[in-house]
Amino acid sequence: MEDEDDERQQNNQKQKGLIKIPSYQEVFQSSQPKPPPPLFQPSSSFSQAFSFLKSSEFYTPPPPPPPPDNASRQVAQSSASASASASTTSSSSSPYPSTQSRNAILVSHRQKGNPLLKHIRNVRWMFADVLCDYLLGQGSCALYLSLRYHLLHPDYLYFRIRELQKNFKLRVVLCHVDVEDVVKPLLEVTRTALLHDCTLLCGWSLEECGRYLETIKVYENKPADSIQERMDTDYLSRLTHALTAVRHVNKTDVVTLGSTFGSLSHIMDASMEDLARCPGIGERKVKRLYDTFHEPFRRVVSKPTIVQDASIQEKAEPSSVGDNGSMGSAEKEAAASKHGKEPIITVKSALAAAFAKYSEKVGKQDADGERWQN
Repeated sequence: MEDEDDERQQNNQKQKGLIKIPSYQEVFQSSQPKPPPPLFQPSSSFSQAFSFLKSSEFYTPPPPPPPPDNASRQVAQSSASASASASTTSSSSSPYPSTQSRNAILVSHRQKGNPLLKHIRNVRWMFADVLCDYLLGQGSCALYLSLRYHLLHPDYLYFRIRELQKNFKLRVVLCHVDVEDVVKPLLEVTRTALLHDCTLLCGWSLEECGRYLETIKVYENKPADSIQERMDTDYLSRLTHALTAVRHVNKTDVVTLGSTFGSLSHIMDASMEDLARCPGIGERKVKRLYDTFHEPFRRVVSKPTIVQDASIQEKAEPSSVGDNGSMGSAEKEAAASKHGKEPIITVKSALAAAFAKYSEKVGKQDADGERWQN
């Protein structure tokens, strides 16, 4: 026993003399801050945490739900149908599924295989579930129709327009004219489009139809002023716009006439000899210009005036004579209107009358201004 105790004491002394080196993991774990112990130990579920309440004397089980009546079933069904209709209306009101497709033309799956899609090159397009054939914007759409298909199915366009209802502000009927005899089918298509407030666009080729779709999509958010004609406000531009309306008169002739006569009124007062003296203006242009300014607006159609009853009535009725033995002005005008004789109105006389009224109006405004100042 004593020997065993001596060995234990020697082993303890040896162990006390040895220095133990810790490993890397022990050093790393000891350097990490230890989280504080949690104050509340959550259970796996809420029912397990409060399950002891059911065994207490204060707990009473809830009453069972009553069976559903017929009225409640009808209310539930109506609410379900209302929610379904609301979802469909919301989907129809917002036809664009994502913001990326707003800059693209949405094409219906009915148009798969249509060779028109090959000619839509300047605008992106993609297939989608839409009512119309081509959705061109938030409130604009297009229906494609071929006249050859219309001859086979005359009621197709009517049913397609009826499907759209009033969901779109601009409804375009894009008609591809691909038949030779277009009078009767085009009349039917035009009538259907007008009766249902649709805009009809006719294209004689697939490229033209594709260009129509691209243009409507590009100008979707642009005002109407961007496609209107813009004319300069200077005098030469207005003179050119007025005189080039006459056939065979070009811009070079307008410059020649303007530099020779100075103004439009002098050109209108010029005779055929004066117009012929201008260089570059031949006999045909001179006659066109002179006839434009001096011919009457209304062409008098010669009618047969040999009527026996009218001649007998004129002989029977005495002519009204004034005090001085001459016919009154009102009676002259009436007689002239009976015989078809009306005062001849030409471009020159009409413009002169308009200028006279304008000068009188300006004179009255100046007189009223002077009176107001005084």
